[in-house]
Amino acid sequence: MKITLNPNAKDAPTRDALVAEGGFGKYYTDHMVVCEWTEKDGWGEPELQPYGPLSLDPATAVFHYGQEIFEGMKAYRQPDGSISLFRPDANSKRFANSAKRLALPEMPESLFLETVEALVKQDAGWVPNKVGESLYIRPFMIATEVGLGVRPTNKATYILIATPAGAYFDPSKAVSVWISTEYVRAVQGGTGEAKCGGNYAASLVAQKAAAKEGCDQVVWIDAKERKWVEEMGGMNLYFVKGKGAEARVITPKLTGTLLPGITRDSILSVAKDLGYKTEEVMLSIDDWRDGVASGEITEIFACGTAAVVSSVGSAKSTMGTWVTGDGQPGVITMQIRNHLLAIQHGTTPDIHGWVRKVC
Repeated sequence: MKITLNPNAKDAPTRDALVAEGGFGKYYTDHMVVCEWTEKDGWGEPELQPYGPLSLDPATAVFHYGQEIFEGMKAYRQPDGSISLFRPDANSKRFANSAKRLALPEMPESLFLETVEALVKQDAGWVPNKVGESLYIRPFMIATEVGLGVRPTNKATYILIATPAGAYFDPSKAVSVWISTEYVRAVQGGTGEAKCGGNYAASLVAQKAAAKEGCDQVVWIDAKERKWVEEMGGMNLYFVKGKGAEARVITPKLTGTLLPGITRDSILSVAKDLGYKTEEVMLSIDDWRDGVASGEITEIFACGTAAVVSSVGSAKSTMGTWVTGDGQPGVITMQIRNHLLAIQHGTTPDIHGWVRKVC
């Protein structure tokens, strides 16, 4: 890889102050990685260069036809000061699957991992030291052919940026959700399984509706029957049935319309490690409402790379409002969150081989 150092990199005190400030997506590291692909020559050599603006022709395909995908992953500081990635191979595979669905070139796993490791090594000083904080890494790819013909692009650009990240939601508080019955996120045969910007753009009108109802996030139901719970905003959902050692941890099963979350998949294993039974099920809005009313559903949480695990306290819809338990983060929710973070930060054994040391 060609390494171009940034002569205007922030000095350490300035950088450290920005990292300490926390937040999510407020500041970006000193460098980015850019790699070009053409239909004729395939992937070129990636270049690590100073973080900065892009220059694109107004007729660039991504502006007009939305050929774009992205990923979200993290680097974590370890107890000995080293830095590790969490399941980067899974991100690489999902990135390739998203590319395939959007008719973009699939990036080889070795190339993908090389770019991520190069950026993390170069900008290691941006990785926070506190548990629960991390370096959020955003690989993305856009169609860069210039022209207005509706066809798969013959040029694409892969770009990798990173930002120091604190807690996306306050883990000590539960979020409220609005169950959208007017809008849907995805349909069978659509792009629901792909991580592409269009899915998120289409979700924003429902997010505005949720905010109008006084809720923090929107929950999606299926497009066909309009009753099956799918996911929350940009996160997967989990429901806890029962209490204590006999509790079951369940999540809506993947049907082709849900994003196959890497955190979602990890929690299926983590919950089992902690002794809980897990299930992937079809769960309806009625099941949710009635389960909360009867006390069968004792906790609900959402999960994703950015938020890790976030408790859901209350749900609101056209059918009414219901509060899970006492409306606060549950014991099992916090146990799963803390155990997952312990694996990511290297304070508990990684029995699954998920953690990959970078530097």
